[in-house]
Amino acid sequence: MPEQIDEEATRSPGPGLRLLPWATPAGNPCYLSTDDSGGYLSRKADEMEAEQMREGAAVLTDAEEVLDDSTAGPLTLRVTLQQATRALGDVLRIAASRGGRLPVPDDPDADG
Repeated sequence: MPEQIDEEATRSPGPGLRLLPWATPAGNPCYLSTDDSGGYLSRKADEMEAEQMREGAAVLTDAEEVLDDSTAGPLTLRVTLQQATRALGDVLRIAASRGGRLPVPDDPDADG
């Protein structure tokens, strides 16, 4: 069965924490606490996210080709779906990480 996307990994970790694009050996999310977006770990995380996005784009292209191939067998479809779900999990993690670092807008109703 494909690995389930961990809801915990897609939640915002809180202010000042960055969800990293890798997990602990036990599969738990890793966070970085820093104000230095140019630090070593931040740069490594940025590089890994960029690679994951490139891989996701390649998987999407491959999946489109497989879906267009009416002769693709069950094994090819299964492998393609496994690759696509892994890539989607990576992209969701990146989106959660980047979303967690966006500034929170002021609530216009709070001024009321």
